[in-house]
Amino acid sequence: MTDRALAVVRAGALTTVQDRGRPGYAHHGVPRSGALDAPAAALANRLVGNPAGAAVLETTLNGCAVRPRSTVTMAVTGAPCPVTVDGRPVAWGAPVRVPAGAVLEAGAAVGGVRSYVAVHGGIGGEPVLGSRSSDLLSGLGPAPLTDGAVLPLGQPGAGPHARVDVAPQPGPPAELVLRITLGPRDDWFTPDALRTLTTRAYRVSAASNRIGLRTEGPALERARAGELPSEGMVLGAVQVPPDGRPVVFLADHPTTGGYPVIGVVRPADLPSAAQALPGTPVRFVAVRRR
Repeated sequence: MTDRALAVVRAGALTTVQDRGRPGYAHHGVPRSGALDAPAAALANRLVGNPAGAAVLETTLNGCAVRPRSTVTMAVTGAPCPVTVDGRPVAWGAPVRVPAGAVLEAGAAVGGVRSYVAVHGGIGGEPVLGSRSSDLLSGLGPAPLTDGAVLPLGQPGAGPHARVDVAPQPGPPAELVLRITLGPRDDWFTPDALRTLTTRAYRVSAASNRIGLRTEGPALERARAGELPSEGMVLGAVQVPPDGRPVVFLADHPTTGGYPVIGVVRPADLPSAAQALPGTPVRFVAVRRR
């Protein structure tokens, strides 16, 4: 039995292993997956001295608790939350020494949705198509964590732990502003629908998940009837299903779809979407193609 491992004491609502995902396999029907808030995951890795793409734990809303079998350095970033070691408060957004057998707990988020737990050496295990990420749509990678599971750890490198030069990112915005490039199927919608999309307020739906951010708000009227043949989907695509409410595709999105895509969100805006709580106002802003 190796001592380079984490035992899961409390798995939380949904905790998965994530790294930078599997870009480049969409033509095989494999989604990208990976951390939804990539900057927060990279920061957690930097704090413990890992490469930016090392595998971390991504929690959802109520955190998780883990027990290392050997003394390790860990850090929690992303959605702010209380962090404890054997019940004693420790710093969030900073490297923390966790003794062998102690329990590090990332508690419920006090702002945002997803926290990231990094450990020096990264989460180990056999990569699938070059990634250790859990993919909820295809089922690739490790399953979501369950109580009592044991996760292997990678071998620690020589990277220094970051301290005062790293500032954790602030909590989620009061309003989620998503810049979109219209197309390729904006011509499937009426001019009034395009105005509605870019001038009316939407809200984040509680039905959102790693596959897509669903919205509540005015329905978008189509100019064309019928359905498209299935075509390729990209990260950030804003697909409009029959109910007319836009859905922003996130990391575990399907690689093809038959509902029209009215626009595509700029990649820089997607980390904020990962942290937007249900009920958060959403505003779509049309920008010109580059």
